[in-house]
Amino acid sequence: MLKIGFISRIGSIASVCALLFPAISPAAEPVIVDQGTEWTTSARNDFYSRDQGSQLIPLRWMVALKQPNGKPFMDDSLARYGYLPNEASRPAGLPVGFTVTSGKNGQEIGMSCSACHTRQIEVDGTPYRIDGGPGIVDFQSFLADLDIAVNTILTDQQAFTDFAHAVLGTSSTSKDKEKLRKEVEAWHLPYHTLVKRALPKQPWGPARLDAVSMIFNRLAGLDIGPAPTYMIPENIQPATAPVRYPFLWNAAIQDRTQWPGFASNGNSILGLSRNLGEVFGVFGIFHPKKDANHLLGIDYLANNSADFQGLIALEDLVKKIGPPKWPWKIDQALASKGKTIYERKTEEGGCADCHGIASGETRFFKQKTWKTPILDVGTDSKEYEILSRTVKTGVLEGARIPLLAAPLKPVDTAFNVLGTAVLGTILQHYVPVLLKGKDKVQADDSMSLFPPETEALRDAFIAPTVSKESQEPTYAYESRVLEGIWAAAPYLHNGSVPTLAELLKPAAERVSSFKVGPAYDIVNIGIAAEQTRFDYTLQTTDCSDRNSGNSRCGHEFGTTLSPDEKKALLEYLKTL
Repeated sequence: MLKIGFISRIGSIASVCALLFPAISPAAEPVIVDQGTEWTTSARNDFYSRDQGSQLIPLRWMVALKQPNGKPFMDDSLARYGYLPNEASRPAGLPVGFTVTSGKNGQEIGMSCSACHTRQIEVDGTPYRIDGGPGIVDFQSFLADLDIAVNTILTDQQAFTDFAHAVLGTSSTSKDKEKLRKEVEAWHLPYHTLVKRALPKQPWGPARLDAVSMIFNRLAGLDIGPAPTYMIPENIQPATAPVRYPFLWNAAIQDRTQWPGFASNGNSILGLSRNLGEVFGVFGIFHPKKDANHLLGIDYLANNSADFQGLIALEDLVKKIGPPKWPWKIDQALASKGKTIYERKTEEGGCADCHGIASGETRFFKQKTWKTPILDVGTDSKEYEILSRTVKTGVLEGARIPLLAAPLKPVDTAFNVLGTAVLGTILQHYVPVLLKGKDKVQADDSMSLFPPETEALRDAFIAPTVSKESQEPTYAYESRVLEGIWAAAPYLHNGSVPTLAELLKPAAERVSSFKVGPAYDIVNIGIAAEQTRFDYTLQTTDCSDRNSGNSRCGHEFGTTLSPDEKKALLEYLKTL
């Protein structure tokens, strides 16, 4: 029986591979940009395929789905959304960052951080691959089109028949098909609810998404309600504060992460908390349940697909990604002049005060970090609305992490719900004694059971900053070290400025709209004016509407430099 079962499983995998393999189409081999000696081919392949616990949809369903034009949904490795081919994927045909793991419906396709943090730009028709760079991908269209594809098989009998034959085989019985239909309906209900309520009418477009909203919506809207659906639909709100995907190089040594700087960072536990929240946002399974026999009062691992080994491995891989080196010619004399400008004081047009390398907070075991200033420089404020959103806490009502998080109220901030979910999951995973029950250990003594580094989690999530003098809110965002900044366009946290040259202009003079795509301008450094992909133009607003989510306002530094000084500064930024 074991041998037969093994052969059957291999046959199933081969069948899936056969379905996927024809989807691959030839493409120009990208130039691999130099990102340091630690970033090897094996590290890159691991980064592209490493599972972190995401379970979006059964793999056999995905390869059986069709586009409206009749082509496979997985056609061309999802290149139409900007995802990149992964020649090392197993099974073949999956894009970079799309993974396969075991789930309740067999093999599940999921996503990892490399799907959104691998960049490919084009210069004179030649593609250049930049690992850890902001993805130029259209995640909203991918989500919406997947919803349409699944809805089609549930509303079109012929489409369902074809789907069932592809998934079950032509000899499947009516009972098998009915079981499959119920499984698809159960999958589609929460997914469709998320897509219908969360995706905004004004698209994020390529290279941007409202990640914080989508994490809050997934967790509060689909994970913590009553069984069997686990849904609290009213917790899902439109995701209207899109930001540019951040770059990953040097991310592990920042002392703060996330655009508003709300997450402490700089050691393995804090990195894990950051990445665990990301897994919940990209379709990790998480359905906690109340359990009086747990010290925390909640069983956070009851139904939790997070792959801790994969998350730790991915963080270790991210640490190896170096900033990309400019692959074209640099005018060294001009760059040298630009260096002196870069090192000037901020009021003199320099950058180093905010974006240079400086010592940050020291973490557990004297781990050193880089200072990541969190500053309000007049940029778009929309994301702060997201951080103050409140939701019903569902099964997590009253959940409490001793000394780390206060009990959740019936209605609390989505921010606090996320923090409690992340902290509870990490503590329960690393402290098995929590499973012994409250009668075996006193809650007041619980912190003595936790590994010392978990104390760093106390400030892993901080509230939006408010000026104590004026009590007026400030809208502060992180100021990253600028290594590799040339590869991270469009600029500002919300991606509202296409090039570094535009960023050196006063906000009133910056372009109000621009096309978004992979074609790159290596003179002005950023998104080229003309694009052949996506057919999407980002419309931005000026400083009269700072809270639009698309405002190009703010960061008016270096704007008074002379044209020659700006040219020199841009040349130097290529060298970082």
